[in-house]
Parts: sequence; C-alpha cells; structure tokens
Amino acid sequence: MHNDKKITVVLPAYNAVQTLEQTVKDLPRPLVDEIILVDDASRDGTADLARRLDLVVFEHPANRGYGGNQKTCYREALARGADIIVMVHPDYQYDPKLVKHLAAFIADDYFDVMLGTRIHSRRETLAGGMPRYKYLFNRLLTLGENLASGYNLSEWHTGLRAYKRAVLESIPWEKNSDDFVFDSQMLFQIAARHYRIGEISVPTRYFPAASAINLRRSLKYGLGTVAAALKYLFGAYR
Repeated sequence: MHNDKKITVVLPAYNAVQTLEQTVKDLPRPLVDEIILVDDASRDGTADLARRLDLVVFEHPANRGYGGNQKTCYREALARGADIIVMVHPDYQYDPKLVKHLAAFIADDYFDVMLGTRIHSRRETLAGGMPRYKYLFNRLLTLGENLASGYNLSEWHTGLRAYKRAVLESIPWEKNSDDFVFDSQMLFQIAARHYRIGEISVPTRYFPAASAINLRRSLKYGLGTVAAALKYLFGAYR
C-alpha cells in the first residue's frame, strides 16, 4: 500500500517452477497488497507451488499464449480492486525488488505507466546475457516505434511494467493479440491516449532458467510490432 493505493503484482506464468519462489521472495512486502499468478497450462507444477506460496492463483485449462495470460492477469486484478497493477515475469529475468519504485512513481502521480528498461548501455545489456540479435532487433524496433508514436522511450520491449488502474480501464487491451506482440499493442494504445510513461533502468538478466523466445518467434514478433506501428500511424489505435 502506498498513498492508500492497493498495489497488486500479477505474474503471467508458464513453467516457472524453478524461479517462482525466488521471484516471490524478492517482492517488496508489505508494500505489495496482493500477488496474482495466472498459470498458462504449465506442465511443471507451477500452480501447485504458487498455492503453497499463498498466492492468488488462476489456471488456464489450455495454453492461451503470453498475451492471453496477461489478459486474465489484468481482468482479475481489476476485479479484485487493484489501483496499481505491476506485471513481473516469474522467470526472475527482472528484479522484483524494483516493484516498489515503479509503483511509487504512479502512486505519487508522476506517471500513469512505468517501464523497467534494460537498455542503458550496449556493454551492460550484452554483459547481462541478452543475445546480440535480440539487442539489435530491440534497438531497431524501438527506434521505429518511437518515430511512429512521437514518444522517446529507451525500450518498448520490457516485460516489467506498471499501470494505473484508469489506464487499464480505458484502453481496449482485450482486443489485442494473445501472442507476444500484445506488449507493443498495449503501448501504442497508451500512446494514442497520451498517457504519461516513465522509465527506470533495470539490470539485464538472461540465464538458462529464464524464459526466452527463439529466433523464429522473434522474427514473428518483430513483424507483428512493425504491423502495430503502421496501424498506429494510420489511426487504428485512436
């Protein structure tokens, strides 16, 4: 709780049993009022572990994809009265301790949306394990998205994000893709409504247990992001 705001962390989970406990342990309690985990038909006991950790758990009977998982996360967080919703990947790729900073910027009304950016220098980002091809795609796609939207964000592709309740209530995220391009579509919807977007730097952490998409899916994601930028330019998100 910060400034009488209910802070809810949502964890879109898929086969996260190796990293979930450490992720939850590092969340800044008691600042976080509630933790919701949505299990996207994992095969490794993620949901059972989440219950043992006393999280609020929702399970998909079949895999709905990364975007489909987030849709359930936000739907349930809003239904349970969240004022600030922070998405944290339960694969421990993003430092959960930083939730307190993301939430505070929104609770204190500096921004409506907060992003944790992994891009502060090429050396640090690559040293953190980001593959070179992903770094290149990230830079090129972010440049195009900034040009299309008029924003100047250092990264459009982070998975550490926080939203004011009013943002999620006003944008039509239910219409977005169930795949990874959901994140880019969300930011274009936010940009179209001129919400204030802030950023803080976060460490880059790639390691074997952290989830990652392969080159083929990265290419599909990149093409989807380009399509989203073109849709924005032609007014589809307004």
